[in-house]
Amino acid sequence: MDRWQVIEEAAALAGRGEAVALATVVWRQGPTSGQLGSRAVITESGEVHGWIGGACAEPSVIRQAQAVIADGAPRLLLLGTTDKFGDAIPDGMTVVPIACQSEGALEVYIEPVLPAPHLVVVGRSPMAHALVDLARALSWRVDLIDWTKFTAGDAGKRSMVVVATQGHGDEEAIEQAVAARPAYLGLVGSRKRGAAVLGYLAERGVAKEQLDLVRVPAGLDLGRTTHTEIAVAILAELVQLRAAGKLGAPEDPARAGSETVDPVCGMTVTAGPAGRPLDYEGITYYFCSAGCRARFEASPASYVRKETRC
Repeated sequence: MDRWQVIEEAAALAGRGEAVALATVVWRQGPTSGQLGSRAVITESGEVHGWIGGACAEPSVIRQAQAVIADGAPRLLLLGTTDKFGDAIPDGMTVVPIACQSEGALEVYIEPVLPAPHLVVVGRSPMAHALVDLARALSWRVDLIDWTKFTAGDAGKRSMVVVATQGHGDEEAIEQAVAARPAYLGLVGSRKRGAAVLGYLAERGVAKEQLDLVRVPAGLDLGRTTHTEIAVAILAELVQLRAAGKLGAPEDPARAGSETVDPVCGMTVTAGPAGRPLDYEGITYYFCSAGCRARFEASPASYVRKETRC
């Protein structure tokens, strides 16, 4: 996959609703396998399409790309040892120390490629149709689904779900929606109706932390309004929350992984099987490479003492 195909792949993935990051090498100091203009697209799960660098650079780029996807803001990375650059590191650049044996360095620009907002409207009321039309005018991806056909699989963690069934299947629709853990979940109805729906689901064993995600009534409070104005109020709330950065996807506990520092080279690594774990005096250490692990094994006390002094 050449660098132009990488861009096409990023656009295709975003078109299918996947959030990805595009990484581009904008500067290099050899020797390094990353070349000027090299590109890769990285998915939320850490899958890489394209080429950005070898075993030293790629894990760090993946971690930084996942952070870019999560916060939606681009960043410029300097990968290498900082001692050779002194005060020449610009403000705002993210420095990622890597101890590559080639002693090369890279600057990598990572930018988010996010899909169009995804709105799922559950119901068939006039308000539901009005909301669909308004959201499509903003070029959002919109699905209108009857409550009898709606399942948790119809929404994802970045989706916004509005249940507008007018009392027909509220409980069933909300129960399916909370299981999807969307970025937004709103119920069109009065506070009294909402309390009844949520109380019923609580009695059925739906966890409180899931029910706390439900906004009821959905939308900004405009007082007594028509169904079209209610749709405007809901869309206005969604736009407001997105602009304020308050519709971030909830963290998937299955993917959450803590990070630690390689005691040999100081590089940030994931505390997991891929980090080549090694137990020493009751503490598990993790490493960026087999070489760092071998050096630690040869003289663990020296690295532990170094770590303690820091």
